[in-house]
Amino acid sequence: MNSGISYHVDATNGSSRRLGVKIEIEGPFDGNILELRFPRWVPGSYFIREPIQHMSDLSATCDGEEIKIKRIDVDGARVTGVSEASKIVITYRLLAAEMTCRANHLDQSHVHIMPPYTWMMPTRGIDNSRMDQTHKVTLAAPKGWTTATQLAGKEGEWYADGRDEFLDAIMESNANPMISFDVMGTTQYLKLWDSGGMPIPKKGLDRFIEAMKLVIEEHFALFGVPEWKDYWTVLHLTESGRGGLEHLRSQTSMMPRKCLQEGNEEQWRDLVSLFSHEFLHQWNVKQLRPKNFLEYELQKEEHSDLLWWFEGLTSWLGDILCLRSGAWSEEDWRKDWTRKMKRHTDRNGMSHESLQESSHDAWIHLYRPNSYSREVQISYYLEGEMAVFCLDAELRKRSKGKHGMDDVMATLYHNHKLDSNNPGITHSDIKKALVNTPGGRRLGVMLDSLVSERKAPDVISAMKTLGLEMVADKKAKGAWIGLNLANNPNCVKVRTHLTGSPCRESVHTGDEIIAIDGLRVKSSSDITASIYDSEGVETTFTIAREGVLHEVKITPIANPNHLTIVEGKGNKLWQAIKATMR
Repeated sequence: MNSGISYHVDATNGSSRRLGVKIEIEGPFDGNILELRFPRWVPGSYFIREPIQHMSDLSATCDGEEIKIKRIDVDGARVTGVSEASKIVITYRLLAAEMTCRANHLDQSHVHIMPPYTWMMPTRGIDNSRMDQTHKVTLAAPKGWTTATQLAGKEGEWYADGRDEFLDAIMESNANPMISFDVMGTTQYLKLWDSGGMPIPKKGLDRFIEAMKLVIEEHFALFGVPEWKDYWTVLHLTESGRGGLEHLRSQTSMMPRKCLQEGNEEQWRDLVSLFSHEFLHQWNVKQLRPKNFLEYELQKEEHSDLLWWFEGLTSWLGDILCLRSGAWSEEDWRKDWTRKMKRHTDRNGMSHESLQESSHDAWIHLYRPNSYSREVQISYYLEGEMAVFCLDAELRKRSKGKHGMDDVMATLYHNHKLDSNNPGITHSDIKKALVNTPGGRRLGVMLDSLVSERKAPDVISAMKTLGLEMVADKKAKGAWIGLNLANNPNCVKVRTHLTGSPCRESVHTGDEIIAIDGLRVKSSSDITASIYDSEGVETTFTIAREGVLHEVKITPIANPNHLTIVEGKGNKLWQAIKATMR
């Protein structure tokens, strides 16, 4: 049924950096007041945002006659005198200059439209059920542009089926060709855009498409070919920006353009991982959700203690599927695991915050970090992945390699997806699926401990279970002061302290390190060289703090040589984890 609500966006004036928006709402209206509000929560981002800050030139008409529209609260607008109206039209302009995957962006080469940043939604004055009906969405774009969107329809005019799809249907329109290919009866669309107008490297693009096919087939082998037969990948190539956000049957991912240029294997590896991660969210977030996320609350925080599962499990399994598929080599996986282990061992927040606490406090922690955050806070992405890895290793051990956390995920999806008899999950549902998986009978206690206690998971032991060993980087030599440093032009500043830093009490984040024992230093490599042979030797650091020079005494210590590198061939359990299911 048509909702009688139409949404239009004009992206034809790219140089203005502003979108023109028009919302047409047909009667009947309930009462004399119509209110509209911007969603303040973007599902998948877990953070309250304020899209109304980008709005200007708000106006309204009632049956063709201009009427007064008034801003209300922090997110909305109100018109009165609508009880007998046939149609109310709201118009405004939106600045679209924030180049992230979570916002609108418009210039003369493309437009990226993020629905919660674009559309005000009626929250009073119409029957609530109308928002669950079909909405018409139209886009005016420059001639020659084509649009990637999951919505059904034709170029320039589409239809959103209900509130969830309406809010989650991104649009990317530009003059680049629409790439499509078939994978196991599904159509995969790829729409690229380069922020600087650089041509897309053909060799790198072809390589990425082949990797996408492998990864997609591996996902389908685990979950089955989905009932939805189209999927849209939007990829923004930038100078340095990186990020990703999942949507219903689509994703927007952003990577430095060098990821498609030859010789940048670390960025290439990250691109494939990011695609797999966001692709997996079709099942683990969009179809399988926390029970209290079945109906999103859009105007305030919606807390969940389970983000460690929805992001940590996705991180672990997304990368394992890259390995299983052949899109990653085992060397790729090991190098990326080393990167994660360095982050894991450089932080000590695990003794101050549990995974459940980290998940619940995402609003005020993960999205609002400071230079001292890592001392008392953890990432439910990173540490959630470490916890799931430990569970996977133990489950493989107890089932003789036959079952792992991928089976637990598939079980939860099939039993609790949106159209099941019992949609949505709680911690108890995860625990039930785990203990009912062959080999998982007594793992409920381990699960509870990993997510509720404030301590680091035993990754080293889990590796040994798989016949692998974590060893130190042999290249890590010389004395150590445990500082994460930022190289600025002709100076170096302290960003954060690493776990066990001997400088924690004497050097503040933000301090500039000027000299060591009277010798001028201008980069982090200068500092490394200056202290190389100073283990156990009191050393004078000249620092600038708030524009004032100070001298502090620091005694460098031995490099902690954290165990971050995977060695060994692995046993049958490891072979089972990385074996393709295709």
